[in-house]
Amino acid sequence: MINPLKNHPKLVDGLLKAGLALSVACLIAAVSPINVFAAQNAEVQMTETQFASVTVSNDGREVTVTAVPQKVLTLGPNTTELMVALGLGDKVIGRSLVNHSRGPLPEWKEAVEAIPQLNYGSATREAVLTSGADFIYTVDWEISDQGVDIDEVKKYGMNVYVNKATTLEEAYQEVEDIGRLFNVSEKAEAFVADQKARIKRVVDRVAGSAPKKVLVFDSGARGVFTATGPNFETQLIELAGGKNIFGHLTGKAWTTVSYEDVMAADPDVIVIHDYDQPSVETKIREIESHPLLSLLPAVQEKRYVTITLESVLPGSRMAYAVERLAEAFWPEKFAN
Repeated sequence: MINPLKNHPKLVDGLLKAGLALSVACLIAAVSPINVFAAQNAEVQMTETQFASVTVSNDGREVTVTAVPQKVLTLGPNTTELMVALGLGDKVIGRSLVNHSRGPLPEWKEAVEAIPQLNYGSATREAVLTSGADFIYTVDWEISDQGVDIDEVKKYGMNVYVNKATTLEEAYQEVEDIGRLFNVSEKAEAFVADQKARIKRVVDRVAGSAPKKVLVFDSGARGVFTATGPNFETQLIELAGGKNIFGHLTGKAWTTVSYEDVMAADPDVIVIHDYDQPSVETKIREIESHPLLSLLPAVQEKRYVTITLESVLPGSRMAYAVERLAEAFWPEKFAN
């Protein structure tokens, strides 16, 4: 067969150079940021398209999603942070109970603050129903006729997952449930593993010591509003080497106890919740000016531990809370 280019070396050279340039151009186009982003986006879309129906048990109900939720309301600072921690912040279209927060942890600050506020305080019924959300991740006390009525929002196409763990194992299960519902199980499992490892280090360090007697002071008016046995904070205190002096109370997670009962229990340390109103400084003034509480040795020696309310709720800060409480209860064990 005759080669038509045999006697035209310059033409051959030109075609080779042109072909090389075209190949380079194609390579550049293939790896350009736009194409890389498109490829990554296509991969995510393909993953979510392949998403199978998932059902989890929650709050005595079954929660089923047939596709990854795309428009989420997080009603509680702890639920917002957990979504961000699992890389799901871009799916959150509104957050509430910002008044129960002193701000996100540094590693999540930018992502959390980029999420619009649905309501500064509790979510209102109107705000929820007009949000266009398809999923609500909410702390349990936001379930009400004024905020989230589970049966009502279901009619608007909204699934509801309630954050209400009272034990560490239940909290871990909640994280893994969110991971399954949003198709990020590996991230959820890694998050849980990290929490378990950090908490174990604390537990090992405080082991063998008689627990500190702890009063949880959320607020005071005609008694002390405090955490009881079913409250998640009680378990965090125990893991940190303490004992909630009202941990024996059952029923509701929060209750008001008398000043006389506090005096009889004689706490070693007082854990004071920090949120917008009343301020920690106001609470301390109330404690120190009270005719009975001011007589407690813990008050006279100012054995206070302040912690943000969001830190003692189940979700993103379990290990953080145990670490902070333990360091305050046992400074000598955590000096280095």
